[in-house]
Amino acid sequence: MKISPSIAILTCWYGDYPWYLPYFIKSCKYNPSIDFVIITENKTIIPNKPSNVIVVNKSFDEFKNNASFRLGFQVALDTPYKLNDFKPAYGFLFPEIISKYDFWGHADIDMVYGNIRGFMTDELLQNYDILTSREDFIMGTFCLFRNNQQMNTLFMKSRDYRYILTNEQYFSFDECNFLFEELGLGHSILDYPNNLQSMTYLAKKGNKEGSFKAFFDRLIIRGMSNKIRWDNGLIIYDDKFECLFYDMIDYKVKCKNKNASSTIPDIFYFNEKGIKIVL
Repeated sequence: MKISPSIAILTCWYGDYPWYLPYFIKSCKYNPSIDFVIITENKTIIPNKPSNVIVVNKSFDEFKNNASFRLGFQVALDTPYKLNDFKPAYGFLFPEIISKYDFWGHADIDMVYGNIRGFMTDELLQNYDILTSREDFIMGTFCLFRNNQQMNTLFMKSRDYRYILTNEQYFSFDECNFLFEELGLGHSILDYPNNLQSMTYLAKKGNKEGSFKAFFDRLIIRGMSNKIRWDNGLIIYDDKFECLFYDMIDYKVKCKNKNASSTIPDIFYFNEKGIKIVL
């Protein structure tokens, strides 16, 4: 029997769990072959947590001290938001967590997954070392890395990584150093050599030079639309397109009813009034 490459997806969360967490958890349950690791100091019991959601208790200070120790310099990390710049280093910072997996990834909680294996197929995992969910830049919301020395230390290839991790400012190191609109016009991040060298820069450069293979494709959906639904483990748009996940970055703020059902149904819609069973 063929065994698929193993995957662990890491999220660091400090603070109270958000209102939409039950929907995230439900979608993790429908991806049983993937482990979702939440590194947190929050000891609140997560209702209906499946066995593939693994909570690792680690205080914010422990994270900061561990990062400083492993990197060999004192990091700047005073607010949880700055953790986004550390995402590309998770494989390096937590070898004890990722050691048994073929791939590790970084992601967020403000998302609801569809069928991850339906998009991150065995064929792609065999042929690529980095896999992300946009065609133009690495997303902090979802990116997978092959678990090896080259990928786990790739962030160190940035000439700017030490400056970034010792400065309290957020630099979008995990993504593209805020070049979203420029890249959307069809330019390559390699056209901006004077910008801080982000993970997108490193991935595009390494892929072009043949050092490794990076997969970029638009696999997600976001925004406010009554046409988006989660259906027994699938994210469906307009009854036509399936997506890897729904990014709730806008929805979590703009939807009117910010309450989760006590029992999460097997089908629900992300409409503007709130997450509903029917439109």
